[in-house]
Amino acid sequence: MMVGSTRFFARRGGVPLAAFSTALVTALITSLAVPTALAAGTASATTPAANTPAAPAALTQPALVTPKALHAAMLAVTSAGARLVAAGERGTILYSDDAGKTWRQAAVPVSVSLTALQFVDAKNGWAVGHQGVVLHTVDGGATWRKQLDGTQAAALVLLDASASFGPDRDKEVAQAQHLVDDGPDKPFLDLYFDSPRTGYVLGAYNLMFRTDDGGATWQPWQSRVANPKGLHLYGMKGAAGAIYLAGEQGLLLRSTDNGNSFNALATPYKGSYFGVLATRGGALLAYGLRGNAFRSSDRGATWTPVTTGVQASLAAGAVMADGAVVLVSQGGDVLTSRDDGLTFAAQAGTALPLAAVAQAGDGSLVVAGLRGLRRLPYDMLEQ
Repeated sequence: MMVGSTRFFARRGGVPLAAFSTALVTALITSLAVPTALAAGTASATTPAANTPAAPAALTQPALVTPKALHAAMLAVTSAGARLVAAGERGTILYSDDAGKTWRQAAVPVSVSLTALQFVDAKNGWAVGHQGVVLHTVDGGATWRKQLDGTQAAALVLLDASASFGPDRDKEVAQAQHLVDDGPDKPFLDLYFDSPRTGYVLGAYNLMFRTDDGGATWQPWQSRVANPKGLHLYGMKGAAGAIYLAGEQGLLLRSTDNGNSFNALATPYKGSYFGVLATRGGALLAYGLRGNAFRSSDRGATWTPVTTGVQASLAAGAVMADGAVVLVSQGGDVLTSRDDGLTFAAQAGTALPLAAVAQAGDGSLVVAGLRGLRRLPYDMLEQ
């Protein structure tokens, strides 16, 4: 399983925005502006909503194919077999077949900013992003098609709320109608597929959907998540028969029933977690704001602080082929651990904010950030 993602967006509680492009920051502020509704049920992503606003141009306008795409802000990078695939603002998706030395631009049907990528094999992958977009590829990232957008997602929530018979039905319908009226302004911030058929997309204000048919249909999943405040969901990862969710204000959740329910875990930190990963040795590592990271060796029952030595927020992490753990920060830091996440050492990083990290087939690191993609030699990780 290969996954890459990033967390550059507005924070609650007065925490400053990451130093990204003005256009991207503006879009992110807009995308986190209004709460979503809670509902449950199953329906097709093509179900129309009554009085649905006209789709924004970015949902129908393909990403511009241009040489400037090589220098666009990139928010995610991951591997698809031997290929690398990266995604970023304005619908830009790039792919490389030479370990990140050269890149080609993919054909993408939307021009919204894309925040996360995952491939389940060398051909099948998904991308998520702003305005509730979910994209799918079957050719290793060269071409993409849209499976879901925020207008369709809101329609699904309204459909499910209208079909419910619980005591809170009227409230849920009103919230769902509000979601429809808002238009597609809620971003998806991460995704997790445990097979070519079953996967989840998640994001702002507890917004979450599940598919069991590879994205042909989507089911609202918010009601399965113990998140009564509707906190933002930033990251998701499966490990050792469980699925973990990371969110704002110290939110960590775990599912031990194949994703049918997610229950909160007690954690020692009240700041935001931007991601969680599983180490080669079976430990969990949750990372987030202001360089904070915590490690668990008992499936999330208890957590121990990990000293990272940095103050910048940790945006992404990955496990290397040899088991080393790499974290990257919004300050350009690159941190590595060779003892299963117990300790980290700073490596030669970059002077620019970093958003994502992946390992190329030749062992090099490829990092994504403000000014595109950069290769870092593998020997920089040697201690």
